[in-house]
Parts: sequence; structure tokens; C-alpha cells
Amino acid sequence: MFSGLNREIHLAARPQGWPTLDTFALVETPIPEPTEGQVLVRNIFMSVDPYMRGRMNAARSYAPPYEVGQVLYGGAVGQVLVSRTPAFAEGDIVLSNNGWREYFVSDGRGLERIAPAVPLSYYLGVLGMPGLTAYVGLLNIGQPKPGETVFVSAASGAVGSVVGQLARIKGCRAIGSASSDEKVRFLRDELGFDAAFNYKETPPDQALWQAAPDGIDIYFDNVGGDHLQAAINAMKPFGRIPLCGMNSTYNAVTPPPGPNNLMLMVAKRLTMRGFLVGDHADRKAAFRAEVGGYVRDGRIRVRETVVDGIARAPEAFLALLRGDHIGKMVVRVGPDPA
Repeated sequence: MFSGLNREIHLAARPQGWPTLDTFALVETPIPEPTEGQVLVRNIFMSVDPYMRGRMNAARSYAPPYEVGQVLYGGAVGQVLVSRTPAFAEGDIVLSNNGWREYFVSDGRGLERIAPAVPLSYYLGVLGMPGLTAYVGLLNIGQPKPGETVFVSAASGAVGSVVGQLARIKGCRAIGSASSDEKVRFLRDELGFDAAFNYKETPPDQALWQAAPDGIDIYFDNVGGDHLQAAINAMKPFGRIPLCGMNSTYNAVTPPPGPNNLMLMVAKRLTMRGFLVGDHADRKAAFRAEVGGYVRDGRIRVRETVVDGIARAPEAFLALLRGDHIGKMVVRVGPDPA
């Protein structure tokens, strides 16, 4: 039906420490042909996200690991090219977990048809999994109140940038940490953070004392390590700490030391809770409606780093891990019909 090749990215080897380009393999296969009850989808954008690093390890976790020699997977938005089922029409735009490839066939399970109201790539970022993570982590776990101070680490990334802007919308003061002066300017000048600091120049303990001498009420943790320790020191009594991720540990060969000030959790009566966005699927409709409105009226601003071509998806992922991006990192796999 469709002549030509489908290119996809496989896991070539499990990384020890930091992944390299040799961790991945570009594999060519025939474009698959849908049978009765299936659709053929061409991916337009795919997502690269920090959680994918954990799935490259063989260790058991909350999700199955990627298999060596098999295609990777993750969030993607694509277009139905051929439909052999009445459930989907040719031309439909769909979300899936079948990223890291140009084409795929599906029986419809795991596909979500969308009527795009914003650029398609936004459904992998601010209106996708990262945005929902920010939404439920801050609002459900952090439970911000007007006048409180919210600190978020990795604040210039896909999750952190939404957390800080949501905090401001909810009447809170927002403080963010980032890994460069350029990102600090982005947080303050473009996103409206009240304060931001480059943790490579100013240690988090010192920076938080300067930015919030009276303390913080919520710490949204994307980093762990010295950020978590500093945040516990700076927390006000009855503060809340949503634990989203700890990217300072993802490529560690041996576990780094943890915070040595956990007794303050008792003295300050703090609440620290980890969460997985998959446990909050019931919030998706409310999230899309609320945050989609903020995006459309300009109260939430979006920055993306876009890499072109499936062959460069490994480069995009490695750049993400190094922090060589601002906002959401996406790969443009093919032409965007919009």
C-alpha cells in the first residue's frame, strides 16, 4: 500500500551511567500495512522525557523496562493515513505511546483522537503528560493557597515551567532553579517567576535564603540531591513537598547520598509525597480544560526545543539529559498538516 521504509529507534545496549549515541540503533523496516480493524498512523511529533532514562535499566520499577534490540516507545502525536475500522477516519489526529518511530499500525487501543486547538506539539508538553504532571503535583499534592511561596527545581523544563506559572495564577509567589543564566532570564523575563537562580553559580541553600528569607511553603521536586536538602531547610511548618522526579540521580552508577536533615520533617510537620501522573488520569479532562484556557489566553507561555528527524531522536534525548534545552524537548518526525 505504502512503498518505502519506516525508520525507528531501538535500544542497542543498556547504559552504564550516562547513555551515549551507541546506546541507540536506527533500524529500517517496511512501512507496516493495516489489516481489518487497524489503522496506519504517521507520527508528526514525538516526545523525549527524563523518565525514559530509568526504563533503559533492567531493574524493576513502576513500569516495565525497555527491551534491548526492540523499538523504544513514548508519547507521540500523529495522523491516521489508512483506516480499516469505523472507529477512526483517515486524517484523524491521534495521541499514542508509539513514539520513536515514523509509522505504526494499531487496533485503536491506546489511541486518543484529539481536535487540536493549539499547536500539535503542545499535546506532548503543556497539554500532555508533563503539563498534567505539573497540574496534579502542584494542585493535588502541593495544595497551594494564595500568598504562599512555591519553589520548583528544573524550573525551565517542561514540567517546572508549568508549575511556576500555575503557582502564579493561583496567587502564589514562584521561585525557580535552573542550570544557566539564560534559563534564569527565561524564567524571570518571559514566564514571570518572582525569583530564579542558577544553581551552578549559587548553592540552593544560599539562593533560597536570599529569595525567600521567611521560608517556602511548597517545594516541587524534580531534582533531589542538594535541592531537596536545601528545600527541607527552607520549608515553613506544615509545608508540602510533591516528589515528581530526581534527575540528579538518573545517571548515577552508585546511589548519591540522600538528605541528612530529615529530622526537620518531624520538627516542621512537613508532608513529602511521591506521585505518578498515571495515577491521576481522572484529572485529564479538567486539566485540559483549565490549562488549555490559560495557554489560549496567554497566562501560560510555552517554549519548545524542537529537533528535526527521527534519526536525531537519540541526540535530542541526550541533550535533554544534559539540560541543553529550554521548555519541552520534542522531535519533529514528519510534516505537520497544521
